[in-house]
This record gives sequence, C-alpha cells and structure tokens, in this order.
Amino acid sequence: MFKSLYIPFDNSPHALASVDLAIELARCSDARITTSHVYAAALHDRRFRQMESGLPEEYLKEDKLVEQRDIHDDLITRGLQIISESYLDVVADRCAKAGLDCERVALEGKNWKSLVSDITGSTHDLVILGSIGLGAVDTTTIGSVCERVVRRIDRDVWIVKDRESDSQSPIVAALDGSAHSFGGLRTALWLGKTLGREVEAIAAFDPYFHYVAFNRIAGVLSPEAASVFRFQEQEKLHEEIIDSGLAKIYQAHLDVAKRIASDLDVPLRTKLLAGKAFEQVLRYARERMPWLLVVGRIGVHSDADMDLGSVTENVLRLAPCNVLLSARTFHPPIETMADTTLAWTKEAEQRLARVPASARAMAKTAIMNFGIQRAHTVITSDVIDACLEALMPPGAREVMQGVVSGRSESAKRCPFAHEGEASFPGRLVWPEKATNRIEQIVDPAIRANTRLRVEKLARARKLTVIDDALVEEVVGSAVDRAARSDDVTGMAWDEAAVRRLARVPEGFMRDRARFRIEEIARAQGLSRVTEPIADAGLKESRQVLSDSLGPDVASLIP
Repeated sequence: MFKSLYIPFDNSPHALASVDLAIELARCSDARITTSHVYAAALHDRRFRQMESGLPEEYLKEDKLVEQRDIHDDLITRGLQIISESYLDVVADRCAKAGLDCERVALEGKNWKSLVSDITGSTHDLVILGSIGLGAVDTTTIGSVCERVVRRIDRDVWIVKDRESDSQSPIVAALDGSAHSFGGLRTALWLGKTLGREVEAIAAFDPYFHYVAFNRIAGVLSPEAASVFRFQEQEKLHEEIIDSGLAKIYQAHLDVAKRIASDLDVPLRTKLLAGKAFEQVLRYARERMPWLLVVGRIGVHSDADMDLGSVTENVLRLAPCNVLLSARTFHPPIETMADTTLAWTKEAEQRLARVPASARAMAKTAIMNFGIQRAHTVITSDVIDACLEALMPPGAREVMQGVVSGRSESAKRCPFAHEGEASFPGRLVWPEKATNRIEQIVDPAIRANTRLRVEKLARARKLTVIDDALVEEVVGSAVDRAARSDDVTGMAWDEAAVRRLARVPEGFMRDRARFRIEEIARAQGLSRVTEPIADAGLKESRQVLSDSLGPDVASLIP
C-alpha cells in the first residue's frame, strides 16, 4: 500500500509519536522512511538586523556592528544546522533500533514552504505529520504548519493527534460516494487487515436541510414570485423524491463498501447516520474513539481543484483521534456500483428488452456507466435517450431509438405537475420544556435552523406535539439514543427481539426502528420488548418511512 513514508520532525511529542507510527507501518509494508527538519537561518538573520537599533551604544559603531553581524551569521547558520542534525539523529536512532534505514533531509527556509516543496518534488506516498508542534498551547486544535502543508500537497496525509496507541480501537472510514472516500476505504481495509484492527464504515446524510431551506425561502418570496417558482411543487418534489432518496443513496455507499471489503476478505461493520454530515462524523468519532478516522481530501460535491472539502476541514480541526486524509482515489467496478446504487423503471427495462440479445449486455453496461457518471440512481427513458444522444452517431442513434422506443407521453410529465396540498400542513405544538431546550442554543441563527430540523423530524414521525426527547435527538447528546443501554432507556429486550432488530441496517434505520418498537411497548404498558412487539414496531416503521421518505427507503427494513 505505502512505499515511502515522510516524517517532518521537530522533536515535539506529536512528532515523536509520528516516528513510532512510521516504524510500525514500515515494518509491515517494507516502506522506506525519510525524515526532515527545516531551519530558518535567513529568518533569524533578518530578525537580528531589525533589532540592531536596540543594541547598546558601544555596539552601534560601524566596525563593531560589522563584527557582530559576522559572528551572529556564523553562529546562527552553523548552530541551526547542528540543531537540525541533532533532531534527525533522534529519528535515525529509533529507526536503527527497529532495524530500519532512514534517509535524512535538512532544509533551510520557511518551514511549511520548504516541506511542501520537498514533498511535491518527491515520490513519497504517505506524509505522517504531527497535528501540533512546539508552539502549541492548551487551546490549539491544529498547528499552522500542519494546516498549511495539508492544504498544499496531493499525497495521503496521516495527522497524528492521539499519541497513545490503543490496540483495541477500530479504524473508521467515512464515505460520501466520492472516489477519494472509496480510496480512503481501501486504505482503511488494508491497514485493518495488516495491523489486525477492526474496520468500520460510516455514511452521514442530512434529511433536514431542505425543510430548513424551503422555510427560509418561504419567508422572502412574494405570492407572485412563489407562483413563478412553483414553490409548493418544488417543496413537495424535494420532500417526496430528493429527501427520500438520500437515505437510499448513502445506504448504497455502505453496501458498495461491504462488497469492496468482501473482495479483500476484510470484515466490515457499517452504520448510516442522519444529520449534518461533519457533526455526525465527529459525534461518532467521540463515541467510538477510533485509532484512526479516514476521510477523503475532498467530497462528492467538491471541484477537482478544491484543497479540502468542508467535512474534511471540520474533521481535521475537531476530531479527537488520528486522521488520515486520502488523496488516492478508487472507482468501484461498474457492476458493483450498478448492483447497489442503480434502479431501472419498468419502462426503461422494457426498452432495454427490445435491444437484440447479442448487443443487450453491451447496451446495458453503456447505459449504466452513463447514468453513474452523471449521478443518476434511477435509469429512466430520459437517461436512455441522453445516453444514445451522447454515445452514438446520428445514423445508429435513429436505428436504436426505433428499436428501443415506445415511451408513453405520461412518462414525460412531472409527477407533481398538479397543485397539491402543502407539504407541511398544520402547526406543531411546542411544550415549555422542549422550547426551553431549544432556547439554550445561544446563536439565534443556529437556534432557528435547529428548531426547523426538529419540526422536520416530528412531521416525518407524524407527531403533533414536540417533546424534549425529540429535541435532544436533533440537538445531540454525547450518546446516540439508539445506542443507550437498557438501564438508560428503561426497556429490556428479549434475545429474539434483539436478533430481529439486528436485521435492520445499523444507524439511521435501526435507530428509527428501535424508537418505534419501544414506543409501542410503552403504549401497551410493557417494560420488555418481545419478538411480536418487535415485529409490530418494524411493520409500523416501514409504513412511517414509506409515508415520509418513500417505499424505496422503507424497503431497507426487512
């Protein structure tokens, strides 16, 4: 996986931990180790000249001043070189004790600039960098050298934050469907298999954003503007199609991850999380305290020339554990992506069936590849037409369109082309306790957005009264509600009921299912969940998800 490891070294505690980590990786991968230290002789020379006017009067005579400059320049240049070599001796000695060779590089210049130049001009494929250096204070979250280097290089970077290595802690890979996140997953799987650590994959989606956004839009549109924008139709479209599709898309990313892990013969635990992506990733990291959290340098919505994605930026600063930013990419095989992320409408399947058998497999692969490249999750007749338009010359295109034609005019119409009732009818009741919990959020803008997120969740569950537990679920607590012990929830579970719940995908789906099951048990005056109660709760959960997020999402609950 890694052939060349690069360690910028300043003898700080985090840099020393970076050396130990590099030695561990080199032992199991035969990678070579290079360490560097940057000294700034020119900077000290400039600083001395800036301070010359403050020297005692006897040193301000020209001959004395020239003499002092020569002495200072010689001492600083030779002294800093000696310090750099002494630092590098520390790394070399540790490597020698481990039976490993170490290449040494002493650089002169501005620290982060020299490091970036040295790295980009090399073939090193993993940079191991302490998150903070010698200038750290208690409130430091990330050092300036670390942040500047990370932003400017195109290599995998392992940021060392936790100096203690817990052999039982897992490796966690965060996925968003981007090639960088799948590249990071493959690195996580290799590390897990090589070092004997468990590997977990998480994916986070935000089912509340569009509700918040549309409520904000509603506050500025005039009736005339709302009519032109067709506000109600747009709102309903997002509620019934876009929001409902998010859970399925991100669950599909986890399903692809399982296929990749299976091919590499590595067990993989997955969990789907619902909420603001960076917040959910950080919360999971704080709960699980992994040895390493792996994220892509940029995400699925980033431009190719972006330095760091928004989730990655927050993780880099706030994660409580070691972080690996993946610059390498991986595109899962088209068959794997299609099996887990693509669905075909009946009309599209009928059109494909009209293609001659000898060419059908090739046509299907071309259409699937076309759809995946353009982020489609459902192949419709429109996608087939666009594929033919893009990939086939005019003469062949007309022939193929004749073979696979037969679209109904109704397929061209938007399913929400009629005026329907508003997506969010009725007012929700906010009791005093729930209101007080929201009021604890100091920032008024964050408070307003959080209130809308709570209302979105309440409407999805068909609630009319918002209690403080629902607020806490969105606002966030240190422990996920669905992961709390029986002592906390006050509800015991039979083994058969636990096994029944375990069949539901872990994370967002299982959390919602457990919530519904325990609600039913309490409504019946029970303090224990049995298998029949679990079955009843899962049936109701499927219906609730079908009503709020669509049948495709509901089908994920077996």
